[in-house]
Amino acid sequence: MRSGFVTLVGRPNVGKSTLLNSIIGTKVAITSNKPQTTRNIIQGIYNEEETQIIFVDTPGIHKPNHKLGNYLNKQAYYSINDVDVILFLVDAKEGLGSGDKFIIEKFKELNKPVILVLNKIDKLTRDEIFLKINECKDLYPFSDIVPVSALKNNNTKELMKVIKNYLTDDIKYYDDNYITNKPITFTIGEIIREKVFNLTDEEVPHSLTCIVENIEKKNNSYYINAAIIVDRDSLKRIIIGKQGSMVKNIGMKARPEIENLLGKKVYLEIFVKVIKKWRDKEKYLQEFGFNDFE
Repeated sequence: MRSGFVTLVGRPNVGKSTLLNSIIGTKVAITSNKPQTTRNIIQGIYNEEETQIIFVDTPGIHKPNHKLGNYLNKQAYYSINDVDVILFLVDAKEGLGSGDKFIIEKFKELNKPVILVLNKIDKLTRDEIFLKINECKDLYPFSDIVPVSALKNNNTKELMKVIKNYLTDDIKYYDDNYITNKPITFTIGEIIREKVFNLTDEEVPHSLTCIVENIEKKNNSYYINAAIIVDRDSLKRIIIGKQGSMVKNIGMKARPEIENLLGKKVYLEIFVKVIKKWRDKEKYLQEFGFNDFE
């Protein structure tokens, strides 16, 4: 039996959650083309005969401008210290920027294997991929460098082979039927938040969170009340939409995915609530679950 904890670290929007979902084989973390989608430490559990790998997806490390941003960075740094292997994801097409080099400096304080994962290679030619590998190999003594396309599931099997070489535990931490450590209410809230990401403009998603306030099973169906929390009235109007059209569309997009998750018919009611400056208020950050790294 080989097992261990592996964290995915990198700047926002390099594909950490997409890679996690690709490896696990189902959605355990929401994705979008907007940065800073991931807000919590999310564990995805990979089970194979005689192997269990607990992957830890982290928020993208970035320059924060509110308490929530500071919290997200702390989460990412915390995860680096408490795992066996680090996967450092870089957008292969964009290459390493100043943000990536800042993260590399953090690695120098640790004594852990760091695997450089060059993601999004589907956008590059073979020669360009080799060029990127040569550009990166002297920046840090990476344990391995593996090019992948998380979106296309390209070369992820090779990445898994490499990861297994660094597993040192022989304990099964979770039963085989577990794919994540997060409660079902968290996953439902994230599904709804993902739909908001996909249906709204750039500035809207980062000002909101989504929580499940009540979930109840009746007559072989689930009745769910969820709240989208925003920090100003103008965003509430955007999320609700003209005559409720936007929030209705969010619910319509989220409901089938939640039904697939629960395996039952779902009645979903979504409310939109305004809490001024919630991202800078410790009370609400804790109430909305942004404290699980402490």
